[in-house]
Amino acid sequence: MTAGPFDHILNWRLLAGSHAFPGPDGGTCINEAAIVAAGLPYKAITATEDCPPCFSRPLAAYALGLNDAMPEGERPRLMAFVLRLSGTADAPGIEASRTTFLAVESVRRILPPLLDRAGLPALAVRCEASSGTAEALAAARTAESQGAVLAQAASSRRAWVQGARLAAVARTATAAVKAFGDARCAAEVAEGAAPFVDGIWPTAVGLLDEALAIGRQAPEIDLLRARDRLDAARAAA
Repeated sequence: MTAGPFDHILNWRLLAGSHAFPGPDGGTCINEAAIVAAGLPYKAITATEDCPPCFSRPLAAYALGLNDAMPEGERPRLMAFVLRLSGTADAPGIEASRTTFLAVESVRRILPPLLDRAGLPALAVRCEASSGTAEALAAARTAESQGAVLAQAASSRRAWVQGARLAAVARTATAAVKAFGDARCAAEVAEGAAPFVDGIWPTAVGLLDEALAIGRQAPEIDLLRARDRLDAARAAA
């Protein structure tokens, strides 16, 4: 079977961090690849503020956070979004809704399996059942405080494995609390849970897909043109 244009695009190699220009195997973060695919002037992205104005700030921040946190074998999942980031910038209220969605759903879907693994099933149920911003934020704060206290207690008993899990709960819940104001911190929730729970990265990428459905959608980009732009960038390097 002949590969289609999108299969060709998937061969672009994503790397953690920012890059001055794409290398022969790709060698960019997801936002830099999206810039090339959209036909915009290439620039290195060291922070969300470096993205073109047409990129939704919370979506770009979350995508960048995942890009930098995901292991090499998982990062190619993000290439499915290379044509979906440019043109998503929207009104402040929509951008706030995107940030809130990523924060709440990180509490509801990513924290619970980590809490279960750390021996906190009741708190996992509470996080999963959170029905809105206030409940999710309160649950995350409880996980943050309980994780810290219980991790210290486990350490004093020299229960090192349990202490490591509880310390991860505290760190990850702290990121979840911060995510209500900074979408990139939602990616840190996934980063904190992934070493202890299988299947976290597909869940995190699924949240990006759902967040992209909120508000303005990216205009359709011709696959053949996107492929040619990516190939031209590779050749120029």
